[in-house]
This record gives sequence, structure tokens and C-alpha cells, in this order.
Amino acid sequence: MKALVLSGGSGTRLRPFSHSMPKQLMPIANKPVLEYVLENIRATGVHDIGIVTGDRGDQIAAALQDGSRLGVRLTYLPQDAPRGLAHAVITARAFLAEDDFVMYLGDNMLPAGITDAAAGFRAARTAAQVLVHKVSDPRAFGVAETAPDGRVLRLVEKPREPRSDLALIGVYFFTPAVHDAIAAIRPSARGELEITDAIQELVTRGAPVRAVEYDGYWKDTGEVADVLDCNRAVLDGLRAARHPTASVDAASELTGPVDLGPGVRLVRSRVQGPAVIGAGTVLEDSQVAPYTSIGGGCALRRTYLGNSIVLDGATVTGMHGIEGSVIGRGATVSAADHGDRHHRLVIGDHAGVEVAA
Repeated sequence: MKALVLSGGSGTRLRPFSHSMPKQLMPIANKPVLEYVLENIRATGVHDIGIVTGDRGDQIAAALQDGSRLGVRLTYLPQDAPRGLAHAVITARAFLAEDDFVMYLGDNMLPAGITDAAAGFRAARTAAQVLVHKVSDPRAFGVAETAPDGRVLRLVEKPREPRSDLALIGVYFFTPAVHDAIAAIRPSARGELEITDAIQELVTRGAPVRAVEYDGYWKDTGEVADVLDCNRAVLDGLRAARHPTASVDAASELTGPVDLGPGVRLVRSRVQGPAVIGAGTVLEDSQVAPYTSIGGGCALRRTYLGNSIVLDGATVTGMHGIEGSVIGRGATVSAADHGDRHHRLVIGDHAGVEVAA
């Protein structure tokens, strides 16, 4: 079995960060979303992975290289434009050959993994298997209508009046039968070849298609609020760690699970876990509250922040109350004075911002 990871979307809902990086490289607990995806796939025993990329494929390739660091083999498959998930399968046709494969959207977070689902597919080897999750508003998703035994009766993409609350969550398992089904469909009203239409074609032909309800944590990291939610979910499983080169002076304090990377320095600072602090970051006279991820090479001085993400190379000075915020790579944030007002900030890469405290 092979894997196909889709990483070509433009990420318009994740701006300003997606102006300068693919949304699939957004860090969650200091690790890009795509690395979680690849680790989940590797855990199923699949190591041969194709990555469908768009106009930022060079950034993805630079981050992941050949995949050997993560124990997988990566093949990059450029797609000329985002023409739909089924078109991505067409783009990967030569790579997939006649193998079964799992298709995984590269901006989806499923921390509990997909090993059980993969084992179920291998055992049953239905023409297709889709992972579904109950949602409160299915209108924004592909929706599966199922029989009591999990057999898929009908799939509808973004229905105006959903007849089910089971949303497709971006992980699909296929046999080579899907290629003929894709060849039989036409572009949807939005001009894309929809994978839901291809799966529906399999259903119409009488091929067995199964839905498996995923009851673990799942989130599409398409918006800033989703990224922060994922960060909290991942940090909930954090274990305390301290690299031998990290230093914590006598006036600093760590409570709860805190992960300190190489060369981290804490000076008169307090960190409450769960929290992760990347290599070379310096905290001086600062406090970090739970559910915070701080990237590498950052500097925080006279600052309080919690439930936030700070990307690599950012500098934050004199801010007393940053909550629920994301601060971009290389950004510089400072306070005009030293009040105690709380701030929710979304600051893009390399921005320079002075905030009235």
C-alpha cells in the first residue's frame, strides 16, 4: 500500500501566515502539521508516500527533503492548479500504479492516528473506505449517508440540506478501482473533480464502500482558531523534557510538563506547562502560561503570554497579557507602555508591531 498526501491548497483562511508559508507547514507544538501526517502514515506500515504540491512545493520539499529523517520515502508530485481531490489522484496516477493507497489531506490533524482504520481496510479491502466524524453543521463538508453496518449509501459534497451529520474528514482508503470511477466523473459546479463524486460512482456501480466513524480528536487546521485548538490538544499529551544544554537560573521556575529545547535560557522567568520552547530561545523576566508553544530563536522580555503560538525568530518585549495569539516568524512585537490590558494578536511573519498596552 502507498500513501498520497495532498498539500497544494492556498490556505486563504489562514492568512496572514499562508502569505509566506504553505498552511501544511504551520507548526503545532513546534512541529509542522505535515510531519504529524507523515508520522501517522508511517505508523500504519506505509513508507512510500507521494506528496501532491502546488505553487509552494519548493518550501515543502525544503522542509521534508526525501523523508528519510521521518522514516519514509517521499515523491513530490506537482499539480498545475488546485482542480479538486480527484484530480490530485490523476496527477499521482503513475506513482500509485496498481497499488492500494491511503489519501490524506495535508492540513488535517488526527493525533490519535489512523492505524486501526488502516488495519480495517486491509482486512476488508472494500473498493473504498472513508473516515467520518459527527459534526454540528455538515453543510461545509462532504457528507456520508450510511446503512447501520457502515456501508455507504450516498455521498454529497457540501449539501444545502444534509441528510446525515457524518462529515468526511480527509482520510480515504482506495483500491485501484477508484481510477476507473474518477475517469467516469465530470467537474462539479465549482469546476473541480470531486473525490466524493468518484466515491459515489463506486457506490452507484455496486462496489463496496465503507464508512468508519473516527471518534478521536480531529481538526482541519484551516483557520487561526483551529491551529490554537490543535496546539492545545497536542500539548495535552506533552511530557516534560529538558535538553542538556538548556539553562534555567535559580530565579526561574518550571511547573507542569515543559519541554525545553537545546540552548534555551530562562532568566528570572516562570513557565507553566504544558508548554514547549524551541532551540535557542531566551526568556527574561517573563511568564509563560499553559498551552503555549514558542519556536526556536525567539526572545521574550518582560512579557506574559499564554494559550499562544510564537513562531521561530520572533521577539516580544514588554507585553503583559498576550492570550490566544499567533505571532509569525521573525516578527517583532513591543508595547508602547506597560499596562495590563489583555491582547489577542494575529501577527504575520516578519512584521514589526508596537501595541498600545
